[in-house]
Amino acid sequence: MASTKGMEKDWYSVLGARPSDSPAQLKQKYQKLALLYHPDKQRGEVAAEQLTEGTQRFIEISQAWNILGNEETKNAYDLQRREIEMTRSIPVDTQIHIEEMLWDDDEESFSLPCRCGGRYILDETDLEQTSLVNCNSCSLIIEILQGER
Repeated sequence: MASTKGMEKDWYSVLGARPSDSPAQLKQKYQKLALLYHPDKQRGEVAAEQLTEGTQRFIEISQAWNILGNEETKNAYDLQRREIEMTRSIPVDTQIHIEEMLWDDDEESFSLPCRCGGRYILDETDLEQTSLVNCNSCSLIIEILQGER
């Protein structure tokens, strides 16, 4: 779940659920759909194409439940969704590779000067949780890119 750019599916919509649904509601929606699309529940007279579509749908439902049915993976997925929503709704001034930021041993953080005179400051725990950083004195936001340039 490290990459926020590659979210392939909206797992909530696969289950017909909302992020605010309780774990019991998510489980109920999963079970209902799993029974409906389970390959063993498909009728023999169903066309091969429909059977294939049903099987694909069952696989998607199972993948959604694997993510949303586990508290840890659900929380990571929810964080990823929020970050993507923020990126879409908040204009990002620029993208910066983490290697372009300066490491401060005393503060144990990365920093980068902003054009307003303020600084973008990012400590290691923030680096693991988000890729967006606000300037400490204006409203500009940068996106931190990790990995290869």
